[in-house]
Amino acid sequence: MPRLFGRDYTRDELLQKVGSLDQIGGARLIRLADGNEADALAVLCRTGTGLSFIVNANRGMDIVSAEWQGASLCWRSHTGDVNAAYFHPLGLGWLRTFYGGLLTTCGATYCGSPVEDQETTEGGPTYRLVCEGEKCKLEWSPTGSLGLHGWFSHTPAKNLYVDGRWDGDEYVFWVQGKMREAMVFGPNIVVTRRISGILGQNRILVHDVVTNEGWEPQEHMYLYHVNLGFPVVDEGAEYVFPVQETIPRTELAAKHIDTWAEFPAPIPHEREWVYYHKCRAAADGTVYVAFVNRNFAGGQGIGVYLKYNLHQLPWLVQWKMPAQGHYVTGIEPATNQVDGRVKEREEGRLIVLQPGESREYELEIGLLTSQAEIEEMVARVRSL
Repeated sequence: MPRLFGRDYTRDELLQKVGSLDQIGGARLIRLADGNEADALAVLCRTGTGLSFIVNANRGMDIVSAEWQGASLCWRSHTGDVNAAYFHPLGLGWLRTFYGGLLTTCGATYCGSPVEDQETTEGGPTYRLVCEGEKCKLEWSPTGSLGLHGWFSHTPAKNLYVDGRWDGDEYVFWVQGKMREAMVFGPNIVVTRRISGILGQNRILVHDVVTNEGWEPQEHMYLYHVNLGFPVVDEGAEYVFPVQETIPRTELAAKHIDTWAEFPAPIPHEREWVYYHKCRAAADGTVYVAFVNRNFAGGQGIGVYLKYNLHQLPWLVQWKMPAQGHYVTGIEPATNQVDGRVKEREEGRLIVLQPGESREYELEIGLLTSQAEIEEMVARVRSL
């Protein structure tokens, strides 16, 4: 039963008071039209509580923006919602089209740092700069040059399906589609994604099925890059994780490990701090993590939580970036660490999908809108 405007409504009570349900919420197709985002098909979703978000079908059906009652939940970069046609896949070119957004998915065959992978031509042959002393030259390399974070977030969806339905007194709406990462003599991976919302609720549900439709085994990596920004991210905000072990990725991160759970004020010229967390989970593998700002709106408080399964996503990557303008944190459930596919293979953490094999991933992104909801989530995390 939807809870809207301070009370609960049955289906009949609500429908008697509107001409169309989109007066309250639901999902509808839109098209982005300006500059380098032009011609991207997207879906505007509203739950009726003040929570709204946009799913970009041109960019892997990721969530490029989200807000609650006018307050942004995510960080938005200065690149904007660049059309997938402008993607630069090699090296750090991924960053030229990284809009931030509430959800950017990394994978599906590789993610993390750029690497030269001698085991594959998957990334495509390329030229690389080779220097000896002061002399440099371009050399042709037939091996795979894998760029940052893979292709998924730049893969347009096919078979797009936008709809909603009543189930008793509960109204569920969704956008569904398929993204295929494929090349001749290479991978043939299909991700079937459904993003859904429920009228009257402050949560977003992501359900992915990743299938190897090729005839050869295929290495697989997957990461949900959830990017939170101001006003959720602010000085004094806190991470609430059920941590067993915390591993700093770099020496710079190690210097700040004692304050990994705190977010600072903007720091001029600062670089990112990244940590790997091993988390506790419930008996069925359920994990809750949260980021909370108790000082929001004069003490009202706001926060975002993630619910996922440790059996599907055993690593939690924490990205702290407190620099001016890049004032963002990423909370990132993942199958792997992010130092590149070569290292993950060497360390024995790499997943291999056999021909016809599928893996399922579920992620819930929820909103905390009061001190009471924050404390309830803190208690839930600590109980794990």
